[in-house]
Amino acid sequence: MAYDDLRGFLDALDEAGQLLRVTEEVRPEPDIAAAANAAPRLGDAAPALYFDNVRGFTDARIAMNVHGSWANHALALGLPKETPAKEQVAEFIRRWDRFPVAPEWREDPPWAQNTLEGDDVDIFRVLPLIRLNDGDGGFYIDKAAVVSKDPDDPENSGKQNVGVYRIEVKGRRKLALQPVPMHDIALHLRTAEERGEDLPVAITLGNDPVITIAASTPMKYEENEYELAGALRGAPAPIAKAPLTGLPVPWGSEVVIEGVIEGRKREIEGPFGEFTGHYSGGRSMPVIRIDRISYRTDPVFEHLYLGMPWTECDYLIAANTAVPLYKQLKADFPEVQAVNASYTHGLVVIVSTKKRYGGFAKAVGLRVLTTPHGLGYATTVIVVDEDVDPFNLPQVMWALSTKMNPSGDLIRIPNLPVVELAPQANTPGVVDKLVIDATTPVGADRRGNYGNQVRDLPEAAEWLTRLQALAARR
Repeated sequence: MAYDDLRGFLDALDEAGQLLRVTEEVRPEPDIAAAANAAPRLGDAAPALYFDNVRGFTDARIAMNVHGSWANHALALGLPKETPAKEQVAEFIRRWDRFPVAPEWREDPPWAQNTLEGDDVDIFRVLPLIRLNDGDGGFYIDKAAVVSKDPDDPENSGKQNVGVYRIEVKGRRKLALQPVPMHDIALHLRTAEERGEDLPVAITLGNDPVITIAASTPMKYEENEYELAGALRGAPAPIAKAPLTGLPVPWGSEVVIEGVIEGRKREIEGPFGEFTGHYSGGRSMPVIRIDRISYRTDPVFEHLYLGMPWTECDYLIAANTAVPLYKQLKADFPEVQAVNASYTHGLVVIVSTKKRYGGFAKAVGLRVLTTPHGLGYATTVIVVDEDVDPFNLPQVMWALSTKMNPSGDLIRIPNLPVVELAPQANTPGVVDKLVIDATTPVGADRRGNYGNQVRDLPEAAEWLTRLQALAARR
């Protein structure tokens, strides 16, 4: 079943016993975040949480842990909630084969019911903002889909981007955004700044569940997230035109914030408790000026708790990190059998593969590091045999314990790029990466004998002179 908005999915979760409505009064801090922190510990069928009795707020409606279990993730894809994680990844791969499915333009989006514009903009009037972790530098919006276009090619729908980025609230009309250099919005911003321009953006909150999955997927630069959402939904993703920027935004969003990333303007953003389970410090980041907010009456604020895994974030970015890596590797190496990049957004990637010849597994591991996701995230790649299930960690540990010989099966590559949030990097954004070959060794490729080289015949030099003379007389 395809859901057109967040409310429809919340109803479906409720019907399936996967929504827990917290009706007693709760404190905005720390109760809501603490509950979302605890919820995934209920297991792979943990429910979403819904709060509508928040102390100090008149009409707050806050949804947490919406994607925070394999059961909820399955329901988002229209699968039975009992579907195991490995089968969800396999189904994700099958649906990826339908890509692209063009989106469907619709009129009268629900988010157009109310508007704040210009000097009347005040984000605090629309959203019941709360902090997630004690050390956060302020209020954050961390489950919004941010829409932008390539300023050099704005009509190319493939070069538009829909991505999830952390956003700090700096004032009633001001936000700070962290555009990781590997992400498409960073490329858009660099292009805009080179042109001496601001970058128009639309920030959409409270989206249908598949839009959020697609916006969290590491796709190629010219691949359209709405077209992936259509493939995953089994129906075109409904979109509408944002009134101020003209950007295509999800039709069913609860809130649409429009404005610009102001060119060459930076302010301190952070710290924030990140997906790595560590705080990232304060850094100088781009600033967004909000020019318009459109929102549904009594909007539902969907928030995402991040912290020590597993949290909702880890369920959200597990399958959709593994699948594009699998598709990209499979295109180059048909021998690849499966990819598991479910842990901490794929900072560790496990690949199972058949092998053509000696050294083949290492080549597959190195290819992981050059994929769009591998460039910025994968720091350790473990390659195992085709009969080892990368989703079965005891099997992977067995392969590491019995197949890997440190004397020849470790490839360390210094000074490669990594997301600046990775805490293991001594210099933010740069780290040594490691490929571990935990496959059964196969014999070297012995086709040919290179010990006895064929050399020029002794008379060849004389004949070259004679041929040159003959050619000159023609």
